[in-house]
Amino acid sequence: MNYQIKLVLSYDYATPAGHGHHVLCLLPMDAGPDQSLLSATLEVSPQPEERLEHRDFFGNRFTEIKFRAPHDTIRVTMTAQVARGEGTVQRDGSLPLADLPARLAELRDLGAQSPLHFLAPSGRVPRDAAMTRFAQDAVQPGMNVAEAALAVGRALHRHMRFAPDATDVTTPAQDAFARRAGVCQDFSHILIACLRGIGIPAGYVSGFLRTLPPPGQPRLEGADAMHAWVRVWCGGACGWIEFDPTNDMLAGADHVVVARGRDYSDVAPIKGALRLSGGQTSQLTVDMAPGPA
Repeated sequence: MNYQIKLVLSYDYATPAGHGHHVLCLLPMDAGPDQSLLSATLEVSPQPEERLEHRDFFGNRFTEIKFRAPHDTIRVTMTAQVARGEGTVQRDGSLPLADLPARLAELRDLGAQSPLHFLAPSGRVPRDAAMTRFAQDAVQPGMNVAEAALAVGRALHRHMRFAPDATDVTTPAQDAFARRAGVCQDFSHILIACLRGIGIPAGYVSGFLRTLPPPGQPRLEGADAMHAWVRVWCGGACGWIEFDPTNDMLAGADHVVVARGRDYSDVAPIKGALRLSGGQTSQLTVDMAPGPA
């Protein structure tokens, strides 16, 4: 399936900002055989005085922009064409959960795809006793890693409700879990904490979700903006699988990957600093629809 994706991110400042330094993570990635980036543009208005492109340790693409002249607005427009396959999940090749600790102890690879980077707590994903107990209660004896991860994800989907007004981007995962409500960022951080709590390597995926579902299928939650889901390491033979806890589904042709990291902080769509004396408003719109083959 080919997709045309357009994202518009705008900031309006009550008073002109004197300086601004921002890092954008918005361009879809070439993600192996299941996703190819056919074309992409990233336009910024006003024109920044400095613009740099780079990749991080995990291979994610970042655009760094700097403003020195006063400006009262920033508008970022990203357009891309992406070819996305269905994706294949070899759950039968997943490592038995009971064998996972020994296999992880044997690993010496510290490359970007190593599961060892996705075991420890990270800035947005602390170790939490309540979430660990929740994961333990969802797992049954004899499960392999993939089965255990899906069981925890599906239990979380039943436990939580999608509620855009319940949290914001700064809400800790523990608070969203206690409220049993949140958005895709919260669902993903909580599931990652649950899985890491029982020793399963898990990471955060930022991307886009198809806006218009196929005829007769319900519209998915989180399709109006950038979306988030979870990747789980299931052993050397199976590798990484991706699960969307917000929608209780394996990530597939409707999910387009932008970046992968340990949590939201690694792959935030925009972060940075500016010199500003007044307030600001922001707006993000995303349109993702099937495009020409």
